[in-house]
Amino acid sequence: MKKKMTKHHLISENLSSRVAEAYRVLRTNIQFASLDKPVKSILLTSSAPSEGKSTTAANLAIAFAQTGSRVLLIDADLRRPAQHKIFGLSNQLGLSSLLVQSVATEVVLRAVSVPTLRVITSGPIPPNPAEMLGSTRMRDTLRNLSISFDYIVIDTAPTLAVTDSAILGSMVDGVILVVSTGEVSADKIQRAKAQLDGVKANLLGVVLNGLEHDPQEDYYYYYYGPRQGAAAKA
Repeated sequence: MKKKMTKHHLISENLSSRVAEAYRVLRTNIQFASLDKPVKSILLTSSAPSEGKSTTAANLAIAFAQTGSRVLLIDADLRRPAQHKIFGLSNQLGLSSLLVQSVATEVVLRAVSVPTLRVITSGPIPPNPAEMLGSTRMRDTLRNLSISFDYIVIDTAPTLAVTDSAILGSMVDGVILVVSTGEVSADKIQRAKAQLDGVKANLLGVVLNGLEHDPQEDYYYYYYGPRQGAAAKA
C-alpha cells in the first residue's frame, strides 16, 4: 500500500518526521551537486499536474531556511498557483504585480512562520504567463533577488503542459523534476527531461513522491543526481 504525504503538509510542523529528514537529505544532495558552482537558485517542476511539486518546493525551501540561510520561495506557476494556499497568504499582490505593475519588491516579500524564509506568491494570474516569465524583467528580477538571498526556490508549472518551466530553466542554477510514483508513465518523464535538456537546463535529479513505505525502513523520498550516478535515500 502506498503512503503519501498529506496535501500541503509542511515539515516545519514536525521536524522529527521521516519526511522532514528526507528533505534534509535532499537539501544536502543539492548543496553537493556542484562543487565548482554552488547551486543557489532551484526550479521545481513536474511532467504533469498533481505530482506534488508545490508541496515539495515549499518543504525544500523550509529545509534550507532551517539551516539559518536566507531563503526565498517564488510561486512562478502563473496558471495554477498554490503557495499562497500552502502558507495561508493573500495573493492580491505577488510575482505578476512585481513584473508588470512596478510594485516594490518589499511589498511582495511575505514573512511566514519560518524566520529566515520569505515567500513571493504568484499574484493575479496574467493572460500571458510564458511571455511574462521569459521577459528581461523576470531575468533581472531573479538577478537582483539573488543578492539578498542565499537560496531561491521556484515553483513553476508542469513541463509538458506549457513552456514556463523550460523558459525559467535556463535562468536558474538547477532544476528538480518531481514525479508521482506509479501515476506518470516513463514516456512522459522522458519527454519532460528532453524538454529541459533542450534549453540546456541543469537537471539536478528527480524526486519520487509517494514511494511505498516499508515499516522496517525510513524510505519516503528518493533523490538521485544523474551526473554523479549516486543515490541517496531518506
